[in-house]
Amino acid sequence: MSELTGADRVRADAAARGLEVEIIERPAANSLEEAAELMGITPADIVKSLVVKRSDDTFVFALVPGGRKISWPKLRAVVGVNKLQLPDASRALAATGYERGTITPLGSTTAWPVVADVSIAGRRVSMGAGEHGRSLFVDADRLIDAFGATVADISDPE
Repeated sequence: MSELTGADRVRADAAARGLEVEIIERPAANSLEEAAELMGITPADIVKSLVVKRSDDTFVFALVPGGRKISWPKLRAVVGVNKLQLPDASRALAATGYERGTITPLGSTTAWPVVADVSIAGRRVSMGAGEHGRSLFVDADRLIDAFGATVADISDPE
């Protein structure tokens, strides 16, 4: 059996969850603003899927829109722990099966809990699609429902 590509894993997981996603190919971008312009959307419509490590070596996905960053105190309060950190690239890959810049909860090798920033609700968003040079579009509310995600204020302006 051949190894599935990242985008294949994303599509298979989305289908299993009854979630419609559109995966597009896109050129590499040097900034959030450039990526948004290439896709004809605003930076806030691009959602970063950040895999965050808890002190017990488990992880959580934090979904944060472009132009915003994780608020560590807010995220710690939501997750109910006093220590969180961004893992290095190799640990992020081991935790999700995806390289940085391609990470998405869809098709992750481990189904970690998902926490979505409240500001993505009600939008059609773009996010990593499991491989470089691709992005996916999805209805954020349906994504949140498909993962039973926690929705909370977990970000601050960049």
